[in-house]
Amino acid sequence: MTSETTKRPVWGVLGTGNIAVKQVIPALMKSDRLSVGAISSRDGQKARAAAAALGIPRAHDSYEALLADPEIDIVYNPLPNHLHVPWTLKALEAGKHVLCEKPIALSASEAEKLIEASRRAGKKVREAFMIRDHPQWQRARDLARTGALGSVRAIHASFCYDNRDPANVRNQANIGGGALNDVGCYAVALARFIFEGEPEKAVVLVDRDPAFGTDRVTSGILAFPEGRRLVFTCATQLVRSQDVQIIGTEGRVSLAIPFNQPSDHAARLIFDDGTVVKGQPHRIEEFAPVDQYRLQAEAFSDLCMNGDRDLFDAEDAVQNMRGLDALRASEQTGRWATVLRG
Repeated sequence: MTSETTKRPVWGVLGTGNIAVKQVIPALMKSDRLSVGAISSRDGQKARAAAAALGIPRAHDSYEALLADPEIDIVYNPLPNHLHVPWTLKALEAGKHVLCEKPIALSASEAEKLIEASRRAGKKVREAFMIRDHPQWQRARDLARTGALGSVRAIHASFCYDNRDPANVRNQANIGGGALNDVGCYAVALARFIFEGEPEKAVVLVDRDPAFGTDRVTSGILAFPEGRRLVFTCATQLVRSQDVQIIGTEGRVSLAIPFNQPSDHAARLIFDDGTVVKGQPHRIEEFAPVDQYRLQAEAFSDLCMNGDRDLFDAEDAVQNMRGLDALRASEQTGRWATVLRG
């Protein structure tokens, strides 16, 4: 094989879940900076059907077979939450870089295993928060950094959908289902991304489904240094909706579709300096349509091939899990919980 610094990386996919076959793989197939070489499933027929439908050269009838494929450089792990760490560890041991779906683990202590494994293998691990590679989010962070909003003190976020299917993995508590793990993790990640720091404590209110045992509506606060805070709601049994507002002392930015921005529609960032309530128009910035899954894959591919440090590596993923852990601890005590630091 050619050196990692010059070759176009080849991706392999663990499983045939919806996020992989409907969102991520089609995005990867559009890129000329990488290729998808194989897909796997514990059901060989499913793997072959997905490979045929998506134009993937090889189908493997086990995850182990994909990890043993010598042509694969980077593995995408979209398996159910409880399988993220076990199969990411196996992929690292097989000498592959890994892009793992969020949440990267069921707890920070579980995720910590990936740090040493990544170092030992000399391979990268990243948690798949695709929003960080979207131009609208990078622009929002630039506005916060440069003082265009004054001092940014608050972020309000919501991410909700309605799924009551008992067979869906998001509604199975024993394998990491529930709103906080599935979409609340985005709120934690975006606050850390915009504030460029770590929260100190957390508090939460949770409504659990009596049959599933999962959190179906969760609202929380993460307190950051200097009086900054994230206030969020996430849900698996509310109307489909999403919203983010970044609020400073001199301005406010709203992202029209912050998380699931369609790849064929322009993204909109709405700026308000406080005069909208007086009847004045707000300012809108638009961004040309992009596929954020493609941007994520290309950015990670480049890092894996050129060896540069990834700012969103396994250690960053662990710290995001620590925020989620503190929110869960608050549910148990009904009080503020401290966010641990590495």
